[in-house]
Amino acid sequence: MSDAEQYHENENPPRWHFQDGLEISVPETAERHRAGEDGFILIDIREQEELDICSIDGALHIPMGDLPARINEIDADEDTTVALICHTGRRSLKATLFMHQQGLAGTRSVAGGIDWWSLRIDPGVARY
Repeated sequence: MSDAEQYHENENPPRWHFQDGLEISVPETAERHRAGEDGFILIDIREQEELDICSIDGALHIPMGDLPARINEIDADEDTTVALICHTGRRSLKATLFMHQQGLAGTRSVAGGIDWWSLRIDPGVARY
């Protein structure tokens, strides 16, 4: 197990193979988002029906299917961390790979998604 995997072992869902350079943990995401950190953007890529169930205050909403058409709305440069969150982290990982291809190498998928956010950060966020 690499150092990055050991560091993230307790921050991510059980049996989650954390991919350093592609993912960001839920605790780190929450900390940076709540601090309003410059150079950090949280984007919820879930569909509106999912957003209607639960959401994270202050997150930008761009559904995954709209990312190609709306990528110019994201105010990011090479030093910006763009954290993408979905339900479990699978869709956001695919979207992260797309964003990297578009030149936004600071994009990270939130490992475990909003489901893990609910379990780890805020139980007031509904699970579905």
